[in-house]
Amino acid sequence: PVLVLNQNAKRETGRRAQLTNIAAARAVSDIIRTTLGPRAMLKMILDATGNIVLTNDGNAILREVDVSHPAAKSMIELSKTQDEEVGDGTTSVTVIAGELLTLAEPFLQRNIHPTVIVNGFFRALEDAVEAAERMAVPIDINDDAQVEKVITSCIGTKFVTRYEDLMVRIALDAIKTVAVQSGGKQNIDIKNYARIEKIPGGEIRDSKVLSGVMFNKDVCASNMRRRIENPRVVLLDCPLEYKKGESQTNVELIKESDWQKLLELEEAEVARICEDVIRLKPDVVITEKGISDLALHFLAKANISAIRRLRKTDNNRVARATGATIVSRTEELKESDVGTGAGLFEVSKIGDEYFTYLVECKNPKACTVLLRGGSKDVLNEVERNLQDAMCIAKNVMLNPKLVPGGGAIEMAVSSVLLAKSKSIEGVAQWPYRAVAEALEVIPRTLAVRHHFATALPQSAR
Repeated sequence: PVLVLNQNAKRETGRRAQLTNIAAARAVSDIIRTTLGPRAMLKMILDATGNIVLTNDGNAILREVDVSHPAAKSMIELSKTQDEEVGDGTTSVTVIAGELLTLAEPFLQRNIHPTVIVNGFFRALEDAVEAAERMAVPIDINDDAQVEKVITSCIGTKFVTRYEDLMVRIALDAIKTVAVQSGGKQNIDIKNYARIEKIPGGEIRDSKVLSGVMFNKDVCASNMRRRIENPRVVLLDCPLEYKKGESQTNVELIKESDWQKLLELEEAEVARICEDVIRLKPDVVITEKGISDLALHFLAKANISAIRRLRKTDNNRVARATGATIVSRTEELKESDVGTGAGLFEVSKIGDEYFTYLVECKNPKACTVLLRGGSKDVLNEVERNLQDAMCIAKNVMLNPKLVPGGGAIEMAVSSVLLAKSKSIEGVAQWPYRAVAEALEVIPRTLAVRHHFATALPQSAR
C-alpha cells in the first residue's frame, strides 16, 4: 500500500471532525469570556520564558495559550487579525465566533449541509453590516470633546481606567501628531511613527507625549555636548570609518614605509568623510552604522555631538520630526538634508540609562509616548491599553461614525435580523436566525458580569 500520511498522525473526518472543531472553538471562547466588559477580570499568565503576563486583553491572553487543535488555532488567528486591523474588540469577536459555532452544532445534527449554514451566516453578515451602518451616528472629528468620549468608552473596560483622562489625552495627541495628508487622504501610521517608550519607575500620571522623539542612546564621547538649542541635525545611513574589504583582502608589503602609507590612506579616507559632514556645520550627527575613534576625534574637534548605531525605525522618526533627510553617502550631503525642525537636543539620565531627546519640534510628524510606571508588568499592560486607545482614535479619524455600545448595537442588529429571518424561505432561515441569537451573547455576558438575570427579557429583544 502507498502511505501518504504519517502512520502516527490522528485523522478525523465527517461529523466527528465538525463536532470536535466546534468543541475546540468553544473552549477557546470560554477562556476569555470573563475578560469582557467593565467588570472584566485580569488574567495572570506565566509565559514560556517564565515571565508574568497580567492582562484582560483577549489577544494578549490567547497569544500565550499553547494549543495544537487547528480550529482553536483559527480562533486565536481571528483574535490576532482583529487586533492588527481594528486594535480593539479582540475578546468580542472570539466570544461571538464561539457562540456562532455552538449554535451551528444542532444544524449539523439535523443533517443540514455545512455550505447551507455558511451561506446563511454570510447573508446575515451583509444585512448586519447594513443595519449597523444605518444606526451609525456621524461625529465631528474637529471637536476634541466628542472624540475623547469615544476613546474613553474603549478605556473604560481596561486596567488604566482610573487614569482615563490622561490616557485619552495622550492617545489623541499622539494620533494628531502623526496624522499627515497625502494624495487627498489622511494617513495615520502609528506603528512606525508613534513609538511607546516604557521606563520603569515614577508614576503612571508622569506619562506624556513628547513634541518630538526620544531614544535610548548617549553621545559617543564624553567631551561632546549633551544639550544644544535649535540644533542642526544630519542623519546618515553609512559608517563614518574606512571601508573594510568585502571579502578576505591580502596586501603585500615590501618595506616598512608601505605600512605607514596604508595607515595614512586610512586616516585620509576618514578625514575626507568627516570633512563632508563638517562642511555643513551641523550640531548633531546621527548614523545607523559605526563611527571610528578617529572620526569621533574629528567630530569632537568641530564641536559636533555624534550618536551611532541607531535603529532604522528610530532614525526614520527623527527624520520626520526634525525635517532632515537620511543620506547614504557623505559626499552627497547638501544643505537641504540638514534638519532644523527641533528646538532642543538633550541627553539626560533616567535610572541607569541615558536617553536622547529631540523635542520642541516645530511641526513633528512623529512622536514618542513616554510611559512611567511601578514595574515592567504594569507598564506592559498600560502599553497594550494605550495601543488600543490609539487604534480607536485612528479609526474614528479615518471613519468618523459611532454606534451605541454596552451590547446595545448587538441587540439592535439582532432584532433586525430576527425580523428579516421571517421573510426567508426554506432551511436557510435557521442559520440566518442563529446569527441573530449569537449576537445576544455580548449583552448576556455583560449582564452575567454585573450579576443581572442571565435570560434576556422579551422587551430587550
